[in-house]
Amino acid sequence: MKFNTKAIHGGQHDIDPAYGSVMPPIYQTSTYSQTTPGGHKGFEYSRSGNPTRAALERAFASIENGKHGMAFASGLSAIDAVIKLLKPGDEVISTNDLYGGTYRLFTKVFEQFGVKFHFIGMENAAQIQSYVNDKTKLIWVETPTNPMMNIIDIKACASVAKKHNILLAVDNTFATPYLQRPMDLGADIVMHSATKYLGGHSDVVMGALVVNDDALAERLYFIQNASGAVCGPQDSFLVLRGLKTLHVRMERHCENGKKIAEYLVKHPKIEKVYWPGFENHPNHDIAKNQMDDFGGMISFVTRGNNYEEAIRIVERLKIFTLAESLGGVESLAGHPASMTHASIPKEEREKTGVVDSLIRLSVGIEDADDLIGDLEQAIG
Repeated sequence: MKFNTKAIHGGQHDIDPAYGSVMPPIYQTSTYSQTTPGGHKGFEYSRSGNPTRAALERAFASIENGKHGMAFASGLSAIDAVIKLLKPGDEVISTNDLYGGTYRLFTKVFEQFGVKFHFIGMENAAQIQSYVNDKTKLIWVETPTNPMMNIIDIKACASVAKKHNILLAVDNTFATPYLQRPMDLGADIVMHSATKYLGGHSDVVMGALVVNDDALAERLYFIQNASGAVCGPQDSFLVLRGLKTLHVRMERHCENGKKIAEYLVKHPKIEKVYWPGFENHPNHDIAKNQMDDFGGMISFVTRGNNYEEAIRIVERLKIFTLAESLGGVESLAGHPASMTHASIPKEEREKTGVVDSLIRLSVGIEDADDLIGDLEQAIG
């Protein structure tokens, strides 16, 4: 089954037995009747499992070419479950350009429990090797990274991980499985903020994990159930609905993203544009090899690295909405230094290129000419 078909039908083999509903019904229930203690029809309590959530989890696994899918209350709760696989004294090698909430979770929550994190540039995957020791248990990768759009070679990371028996987790939020399938490249865990492209309509908060290994899935499910980090049936229904149009939405995100990137790179007031589709983008060849297209996420810096100018631009936008998040049908603009990455210390942010004048765009599926016109009037 090819991706476009899987997005609609993947994992959805069970037709509603009551009325033949085409969409899995919303099972808005906390508990389920039993004929005898332990005698139930597959579900006993909705923290442990819910039919609507189960349908979504099968869909997650299907589109990522995985075996087990798990739906969480948020992307961060999914990451939280992964780090809870570790114990005090364990070490994690993480990319140094990553979502601010991930950095905050790693440094402000898990470091105090004795987990050590190394934040390094992974554009050259060979650099990972020098940080590996007998305490290293996990490599955490984002690609493309947030917000600098760096590209990391997943297959090369997997080679290091397998050599040392280390877990490799890949945050696939920016690319989505429409463009990139880390499981096929050797990842052990694929993570998504399903709030973004998978849901696609800016109306739900959710996270996802996909794995192939049965024992690993069992450990993660235990952590999720024990911690209560589950999403509700209404949210599950919304994301399942969103998945069914992922392929057509991503086509337009990519198409519009290319037009916006090419417009910005020619603009006399723009100094630098970060988009992996440019041939001069670092690791463009890797992106071309492991991705099917280059996505709709773009970051740029104005000439002179002027903070006030960046703020003026995002405040003047009319079609692009100044807001947190990304991946919805509508175009969003953000100022990472004061919004999504504010939790990262300024000195650390700027080491990776997240300067105060950086603007991040999530290019939606509106008419590209209208979006370019909006940027033109805002940039001036």
